[in-house]
Amino acid sequence: RQTLAKDEKVKHGSYPRVVCCCRKKSLLFNDVVLITATLHTGFSRRAKSFEMILIGRFLEGIGAGRTPHYSMLM
Repeated sequence: RQTLAKDEKVKHGSYPRVVCCCRKKSLLFNDVVLITATLHTGFSRRAKSFEMILIGRFLEGIGAGRTPHYSMLM
């Protein structure tokens, strides 16, 4: 396991927490976030809730913003 100091330079500008964890677990967790967002958006019509669409879109934005940082890890 790799430990990082706060002042240490991280490879490819990634977040230190992502470097400490392994890449596969980070990508799988990101998939869970995106699946949750898809379910919120998909079931919003059945629940007749506009707020579920907003929550789903918000989670999709979080998932889409984190993916490039995980995929650059070596």
